[in-house]
Amino acid sequence: MGATDASTNPASLNAATPARTGPNTGPNTGPNEEDRAPMTFTVRVFIYLVGVHFIAAFLFFLFYVAGAK
Repeated sequence: MGATDASTNPASLNAATPARTGPNTGPNTGPNEEDRAPMTFTVRVFIYLVGVHFIAAFLFFLFYVAGAK
């Protein structure tokens, strides 16, 4: 490998270190914004979960009241 190879291929200088492509690429940067769900989707799922549990609790209450004779 000559001097021209090292100048054209900087990754060949140290093959053990991966090339970094952006400012937020490191071991402790956390998840990227692309990896997370949009906030509106998260809020909608939370509302659906609360609503479904509320409906289930209401049905449980109806059966409880109907069965208490």
